[in-house]
Amino acid sequence: MGTVVGAAVAASVLSGCAGPDYTYVRDDAGGTYFKVPASWRQIDQKSLDKEVFGETESATAQVVKQLVWTTAFDAHAEPSAGHLLQGSPGAEDQPFVFAKVEKLTEDAQNAVSLNELRNSSGLYVAVPEETRKKMEEATAYKGFELLADEVLPVTDGVRGVRSVFNYRLLGGPVQTFDETAYLSADGTTVSTLLIRCSPLCYRKRAAEIDTVVKSFKVKRLINP
Repeated sequence: MGTVVGAAVAASVLSGCAGPDYTYVRDDAGGTYFKVPASWRQIDQKSLDKEVFGETESATAQVVKQLVWTTAFDAHAEPSAGHLLQGSPGAEDQPFVFAKVEKLTEDAQNAVSLNELRNSSGLYVAVPEETRKKMEEATAYKGFELLADEVLPVTDGVRGVRSVFNYRLLGGPVQTFDETAYLSADGTTVSTLLIRCSPLCYRKRAAEIDTVVKSFKVKRLINP
């Protein structure tokens, strides 16, 4: 279950009666954190689990959930877990933020790479062209277009990448995704932040989205 740390008390002290500008979020372990505008509303965890894991009561889903922490926020007036991959049409679309922190199995730790980080949201960014063609023929993932890709500076042993790309999913309109993923310093955990919006929404809300992305950090936890 996600842990959200509100800054209402601190913000109220600093700004009088005004509410906080941001909601501050961290995972259960306290190693991954970010902020979103206070007006963006958190998605109900059960609804999010169903959207991400499918049949949440299956044995496989239960095992995966032991390794994965998730949370999401929607800027739309009517928040919905369904906005993870598809938003509202036209100018009504608003940013949707999904965060995931995954403990890697031993095999995954041995295989992790920058390209694995680029693919950590489940939307395949870094795959061979032949694989992409076969994937588009067999799935609902269409029209991939890479807009930007950056290897982030290593900080305290934490490695990361940020990719911005377009995808057409489930037969719907083109969506823009802004994905940042970090590998923890000890190589055991991948933290991913994925923001979705229509191309028009992404351009109009670029500064706001960039603030959220740049707040997304992974700190090096020191074991006692």
